[in-house]
Amino acid sequence: MHVALNAHLLSGAPTYRSAGVHRYIYYLLAHLPRAECRVTVFVGPHSRLPEDGYAVRRSRWPTAKPPVRVVWEQAVQPWALRRMGVDLVHGPVFVGPLLSPCPLVITIHDLSFLRYPHFFRLANRLYLRAFTRASVRRARRIIAVSAHAAEETVRLLGVDRRKIDVVYHGVDPALRPLPPEEVGTFRRREGLPERFVLYVGTLEPRKNLIRLVDAFATLRPATLCPAPVLILAGARGWYFHDLFARVEELGLKDRVIFPGYIPGDQLVYWYNAATVFAYPSLYEGFGMPVVEAQACGTPVLTSNRSALPEAAGDGALLVDPEDVGAIAEGLHRLLTDEPARAELRRRGLSHAARFTWEKAAADTVAVYRRALAEEGWG
Repeated sequence: MHVALNAHLLSGAPTYRSAGVHRYIYYLLAHLPRAECRVTVFVGPHSRLPEDGYAVRRSRWPTAKPPVRVVWEQAVQPWALRRMGVDLVHGPVFVGPLLSPCPLVITIHDLSFLRYPHFFRLANRLYLRAFTRASVRRARRIIAVSAHAAEETVRLLGVDRRKIDVVYHGVDPALRPLPPEEVGTFRRREGLPERFVLYVGTLEPRKNLIRLVDAFATLRPATLCPAPVLILAGARGWYFHDLFARVEELGLKDRVIFPGYIPGDQLVYWYNAATVFAYPSLYEGFGMPVVEAQACGTPVLTSNRSALPEAAGDGALLVDPEDVGAIAEGLHRLLTDEPARAELRRRGLSHAARFTWEKAAADTVAVYRRALAEEGWG
């Protein structure tokens, strides 16, 4: 089975482009079983692959620029697939070549551009809406990263549920509880406080960070000794200026810290050092940081909406993301109730152990085989 995978969204840059979908492609490639399929990877001139062992087609086109990438995937990719005689092509981020000469599989991560279109730049929204709709019609099989994402694909795009397979993300095995002395050394090196609430992810409106800041602002430091800080870690995405303005307006510049993008090999230290991990997103197709924090033994507070209850299982405190009071109450509880933190730590570690990239890759190959066996779709 010869599979081509469009990995032009792989990035090594310290920006939001190295966040969710980059990591999905990276870890999927790292774990695809070589004995079961021959993989050709299409990448841009500066894309960073996890390891050698693939047939790599590196384009000279500057596909880090979205308009160039769109032209490449729709005009150049079909020609390359035909020339190589590929059995199947996988579009791992919503879109595939509409003129593909072979069966197409695509991955749907979430449909936030349909649920919350005002949170996206116009060009991104129009591209995703048009090409995702066309791609799901053209695809022979669709991978959804959660049952919620599968239901949304049926509801919002009118796809037959029988055409969709749920394949959960995995967790990097490097994300695990660390010895206290190792965490202490990291904390001292980074100048981190003894206690802090951590968020990890792109700084963008859908992540609901203004409400998280508002909730944090209501906590009384005198009742939380030592007083924690809030660390919002991640690259700047889009429409983030209101977040910085809100922090300044509330006089929290000394208590809310923005360390920027955190490289993947450093995440384990940040998760381990945090007292609480907070991820009150309004909408997620899965919610990878929730499970990553759990895998490190960090108590998690997250939303009771979209796929986040599915990602969190029974290992997190769920709150209404639109209720600032509920977020604040949840933060206060997890900062003051050590037995509650210990119980969430135990449950979270057990839950996170279910998610491995080996399983995700094996399930993905099973989808490829299913796509090749089903002549009726696509």
